[in-house]
Amino acid sequence: MSADRPTLPPVRLHSDAELARDALSAPLFARAAQLARWAEAGVPVGVGGELLDEQLPGAVDHLGLAGDEDGVGYAAEAWQLAVDTGLVEIEESAEDGDELPDDAATGTAAPGEELSLLTSGSPQDILDIWLGGMETVLADAVAPDLSDIADQIAEGGELDLDAIDWNPEEEAELLDGILGNLYLLTALNEDPEQSVPLPALAASMIVPDDMDEPTDDILEEVSEAMMRLDDQFRVLQPIGLVDYQPVDEALIEELDEDGTTTRAAEPLEDEDVSRYGMVRLTPLGVYAVRARMLDAGVDAPAVGDLTDKGADVLLDALPDYPEPLAQAESEQWLAARTPVDAARDLLSAARGDDEDGPRRRLACQQTLSLAGAEAEPALREVLDDGQLGGLARVWLAERGAADIPEPTQDMIFWLTVDTIAAQLGAAEADEESAAELRGLVEGVVGQHNGFFDAAWRVDHPATSDVLEAMGRLHPDKKTAKEARKAAFKARSRRQAG
Repeated sequence: MSADRPTLPPVRLHSDAELARDALSAPLFARAAQLARWAEAGVPVGVGGELLDEQLPGAVDHLGLAGDEDGVGYAAEAWQLAVDTGLVEIEESAEDGDELPDDAATGTAAPGEELSLLTSGSPQDILDIWLGGMETVLADAVAPDLSDIADQIAEGGELDLDAIDWNPEEEAELLDGILGNLYLLTALNEDPEQSVPLPALAASMIVPDDMDEPTDDILEEVSEAMMRLDDQFRVLQPIGLVDYQPVDEALIEELDEDGTTTRAAEPLEDEDVSRYGMVRLTPLGVYAVRARMLDAGVDAPAVGDLTDKGADVLLDALPDYPEPLAQAESEQWLAARTPVDAARDLLSAARGDDEDGPRRRLACQQTLSLAGAEAEPALREVLDDGQLGGLARVWLAERGAADIPEPTQDMIFWLTVDTIAAQLGAAEADEESAAELRGLVEGVVGQHNGFFDAAWRVDHPATSDVLEAMGRLHPDKKTAKEARKAAFKARSRRQAG
């Protein structure tokens, strides 16, 4: 994989059919489809395809929004989305150069070809139309406040983006970064439906990683970003991209009265968190953000991507997957093959004296633990293999198989070193993994008298590294010293050999 191509943890996607249903039920998209059907008899429209003032009440009524104070706004937004996505098409009727009143019709709208795909097309057809609409809504979310622009134009001046404190590139970059962080949190979280407090999300983009205590200026910047995100997420929720609980209006008033917004970035009590806004990507949002990342050249895997790949690709990828997703990926991979063929492919791909060999074998062992008893012949075929015989015996013993040959001491020690070597990388990066490995090390030393007297002779490329790690991890000073001595012997033996 290219070093300059970013890689993200995998996500579990809903099926295309489920996602298409979510798209069709997203409030803004559903209204756009309703208005496209309403246009069947032809609807006069203005220069940009917008509904004329006299047409808006009919659109509002058709949507069942009569009496809703936001009904006109909802209808106008839905109509514009229908135009942008091709759910309606505009036929111009005015000739170029014609001078017409601002409120005069310049064309007629009618259902577009895309509308029929919502009922007769495939789930992917629906998602493609929805994705186009989502991009329009994303652009709207980072657009400046129209009232500020209107004020500038009304005053007869030129449009000054600096004066309205709006930088289109910065706004788009911030929102893209926020959506990327939400995506990452969703991928890593065991509960993908867990919402994130808005202040924490804003801080993730602004507070430097190496800053222990944010300064007042940073806190103020976080709070300003939080309030911009509040506006943006309110725009994004109706298209189905996010599930958003907005900032409490009363809290906004409190902050305005205080003349400061730094409170929003300070540590919050549990009961206060929701008042500051809570957000998560919906399953449809995960799908959309991933699609945008793939278009941008980011490696954003999804569970199921490896189903048609070889065992070597699977075993290379699985060690970097969160455990639940690794299991889900393995289950799909196994389901596409017969148990014995899958086992043979996995065992063959697990061999190797390279640095990643131990991680591959651990991933192989974990994947094979999900295989059925029909895989047994493949495991018996490698019982005499120096690298695979140990894990094969473990697999057979766990299933209560008969006639399992006793492992040699060399095989036991080799498997022990290989197993610990596979976990060293994770232990260095994660405290929980380090605690698990520490427990494994203590257990191994406790079960084998004179473990280090034999371990340094194990013919494994990682023997010295494993023994050094055992010296760091074991809490007993005497035992740790024995491990370090054994590591020195192992290194000297390897250099001499």
